[in-house]
Amino acid sequence: MSTERPAARGARSASVAGPARFLAAALVSVLAALALALAAGAPARADDDPAAASDAGSAGQRIADALRTSPVYVDPAYRSAFPAEEQRRLAAKIEKSGLPVRVVVVPLISGDAWGGDPEKMVDVVRYRMAEGARKKAVYMTLSTNEGFLDGYEFPRDGRYEAFWGVAAVGHQDDMKDRSLYAKFSRALEIVRSGDGRKQYEKATADLHDDDPAERDGGADDGGADDGGADGEGADGGPSPLLLGVLAGSAVAVLAAVALVLRTVRRRARTSARAPFTSPRSVFATARAAGVRDLRKRAQRELLAYNEKLLAHEPGEHADADLLQLALDAYAAACTVLDEARDTPDLAGVLALLHEGRDALERSEPAPRRRRKARAADPTLPLCFFDPLHGAAAERIRWRPLGRREALRVAACRECSAAVSARRAPEVLTHRHDGHRVPYFEVPPEHSLWAATGYGSLTEETLTARVLRGDFTRSRAGRSTRAGRSTRASRARRGR
Repeated sequence: MSTERPAARGARSASVAGPARFLAAALVSVLAALALALAAGAPARADDDPAAASDAGSAGQRIADALRTSPVYVDPAYRSAFPAEEQRRLAAKIEKSGLPVRVVVVPLISGDAWGGDPEKMVDVVRYRMAEGARKKAVYMTLSTNEGFLDGYEFPRDGRYEAFWGVAAVGHQDDMKDRSLYAKFSRALEIVRSGDGRKQYEKATADLHDDDPAERDGGADDGGADDGGADGEGADGGPSPLLLGVLAGSAVAVLAAVALVLRTVRRRARTSARAPFTSPRSVFATARAAGVRDLRKRAQRELLAYNEKLLAHEPGEHADADLLQLALDAYAAACTVLDEARDTPDLAGVLALLHEGRDALERSEPAPRRRRKARAADPTLPLCFFDPLHGAAAERIRWRPLGRREALRVAACRECSAAVSARRAPEVLTHRHDGHRVPYFEVPPEHSLWAATGYGSLTEETLTARVLRGDFTRSRAGRSTRAGRSTRASRARRGR
């Protein structure tokens, strides 16, 4: 079917006369030629290359780890231009300012981990820092233009005007040929003042003064005459052939814009995923590395939980049912980890361990409340929208687009704030039928996580559902499930 549709469209286009059809066909030909030319000359993108994706993930993680201890990260390639002592001085200035500023100085070369794009580098680092869309931060980096700096502010509508303020430094006369420390220090001062746009306009005022069109209102007396107005081209004006080419190009561009707008509007009307913010395209470059890192994290947490179970000494009034749930949660997490293929499954491991830790903690009644402890409510599950956000802070009312009924779901503070402000929270996505969609849009019969919302949509525990066989890819492991639970119980009793 996929090969018949384009052929049918081509046949209809060839058989229909008229200027509009002709222009559309011509436009397609021109764009196809341009695409081939660009494809031949353009460097490979990081998100098309698994090796580049891994490089971006590991490099981004290295920078993120360093930024957790200091707001200044300088690649070894720049150590001589930005010595360690100056790095410490700048870090002290940032900390004293109280601003959420981070300085990242790395080489930006076409073909590197982020394709030489500082904005992609910042996005990967923010992803590795687990910074949500509303986390306040200002990143300062080197620009692709030598001698200049770039600034990125989050949220985008922030109050520091960092985009303009950081860019202004490269245009200021007293900053030319100054050290990186001096330039970033000046950028910090401008960001702190909050008038970046004003500073940028002041620094670039001389650029407008040198432009005759800006200075004289666009009039050029030396080049205007009646011959030019008549279009004769006697004084070097555009020839009729050039005018014809330009006119044809303009028509083609307008036709392309019309086609793109029509396509975008149609997709906006029909897409059920429009209200959700999927991870940005740059996250795809780090997805392969991200899954691997998440698997390692799940393995570490599973081992730590097992050690906690083995070290636990039940008290006299311990709740046996909750103790059993804590043991079963370990077995269920092992089952899911064995069969996990993607991020939603690995997030499920974390959700099961969260459930188990909660049960283990509640199994021991607090002093003076021993008889009431069994009635204590369980803690909230992980965030419904993305369990990688961590434990939920509250339950909120959320109505999916196109639905009249609302749901009560557990949400972290960031997602709760987004819903309250009628913004789209960032959600965990899952690949289904060839498309990446919010995990909860997957049919529930195909996904335990969609059916349960990682614990938000059901009173039954995730542990019980996994051990019952609701985790679809664990069917092959049913024969080992009982044995694993038994081994965990024996290990606990043996202490």
